[in-house]
Amino acid sequence: MKKRSNLSVMARLIGLVKPLTGYMLLAILMGLCGHICAGLITILGGYAVMKVLGYSLPALPVLFTAAVIAAVLRGLLRYGEQSCNHFIAFKLLALIRDRVFRALRKLAPAKLEGKDKGNLISVITSDIELLEIFYAHTISPAAIALLFSLLMTVYIGSYHWMLGIWALVSYLMIGVVQPVVVSRLSGKDEMEQRKGAGELSGYLLDSLRGLSETIQYGQCEKRLEGLNTRTDALLKNEEKMKRKAGRNTALGGMAVLLCDLVMLALSAYLMISGRVGFDGVLIPTLALMSLFGPVLALSALGSTLQNTFAAGNRVLDILDETPVIEEVTGQKEISFTGAAAKDVHFSYGAEEILRGVSLCVPKGKIIGLSGKSGSGKSTLLKLFMRFWETDRGTVSVSDVPVNRINTANLRKMESFVTQDTHLFHDSIRKNLLFARPDASEEEMIAAAKKASVHDFVISLPKGYDTPVGELGDTLSGGERQRLGLARAFLHDAPLMLLDEPTSNLDSLNEAVILRALKEEGEERTVLIVSHRASTMKIADTVYSIDSGRMS
Repeated sequence: MKKRSNLSVMARLIGLVKPLTGYMLLAILMGLCGHICAGLITILGGYAVMKVLGYSLPALPVLFTAAVIAAVLRGLLRYGEQSCNHFIAFKLLALIRDRVFRALRKLAPAKLEGKDKGNLISVITSDIELLEIFYAHTISPAAIALLFSLLMTVYIGSYHWMLGIWALVSYLMIGVVQPVVVSRLSGKDEMEQRKGAGELSGYLLDSLRGLSETIQYGQCEKRLEGLNTRTDALLKNEEKMKRKAGRNTALGGMAVLLCDLVMLALSAYLMISGRVGFDGVLIPTLALMSLFGPVLALSALGSTLQNTFAAGNRVLDILDETPVIEEVTGQKEISFTGAAAKDVHFSYGAEEILRGVSLCVPKGKIIGLSGKSGSGKSTLLKLFMRFWETDRGTVSVSDVPVNRINTANLRKMESFVTQDTHLFHDSIRKNLLFARPDASEEEMIAAAKKASVHDFVISLPKGYDTPVGELGDTLSGGERQRLGLARAFLHDAPLMLLDEPTSNLDSLNEAVILRALKEEGEERTVLIVSHRASTMKIADTVYSIDSGRMS
């Protein structure tokens, strides 16, 4: 995780408000006017006391009417301010989620391979949700507190400059010094809390997905123990944070009381020395005692902001992550005429996977790749998809290196079926049309027939509208694999990259699919990885990879 100062994180988060600047200014204006109305209620009460004592002021009914009007306006302005703030907050949360998803799409799959998915889910959901505190309860309250404190300093200082100076010092102590001190005292607790929450989410997600295996191998108690250990660690850290928050609240209350007492003593001293009258004691003291609201709101943010900044830092880590592969645009569109790999070398970090691999994939041919697990066959297919860049050598399509082909153009020319087919929590129809949303019903059914899955689908109660469940859990491995192949057929790309496409299929379904591939003829070029000898029989040419080398 990249280290950023709180000021840096805050500046980046504030910068996201730019599209909604008008709403933010409106929220600040309404909030400022609302607090002025709230202050007027107290000050008008003080004037009423002075009127009773014989001071020359408007009649009591006038003062009370003004106080009622101020109270009503306060409520309306407060509602307007909160509405604007929450509109800004939730609008920005939607925009941030959109930006995070776009960033993840650019990072995938190279930068996300092996990443903790639970931690990513925690960032996308709870971490981004925490930013609502910043956008709805921090930016405009901070601006309001600054402007309101300056106005009150001038107003209190109109009775005597020393009272104005003390009011300013009091506002700075409560609204600036205290939050900074509280933030420093909180240390890295909030960052550890967000990190721990992400790890717990990942552990829980793995536990739910692997529940059948956990039961099968009798690891329930051990898995539960791991879950309890992580939960207890989070609770312990949260307890420490709550204890600090309670202590900080108590210190804040004491600081406010001290400021009020000093204002009372100072104004009383000035009255005794003849520099102010009774009104110079009553009004400044009442004003300071009752109008700490805006700065107290900032004071309360001291501990919660650390949590917000920790969440913001994790979100910015994703937004700032540099993709391994940058998308290519602006190149001339090409049509598929064949593919090839020439002297390809590739490593995952320090682990060398491919060494000097070369092969030719002529248009209209079926090329097979065989070899032991871990020899680099699947990696080679991913290099054709340009999920990674080669260390040395060239992977090309239509005699053009893949890193010089528009990414959208490359994706349109290729279909990639992985060993594990991912199905979304939706209907079979929506999962198939994901490959080509504009496909007709006839085209979708034709693709399903090629993948030997149509008869199975129409046997279901809702046919193609049958839900597949979370991650396709309602279907068997073979059924998911056939739907993945149907999706690839529907995509109708000239080059199909198939990674163990029949590994979960019986001989009958395998034969139907292989026959469909063979019948595609020159319309389809296939590069297929498989351990099955029966699958390799349809290949025009078979290459063998052993320990990253062609053999």
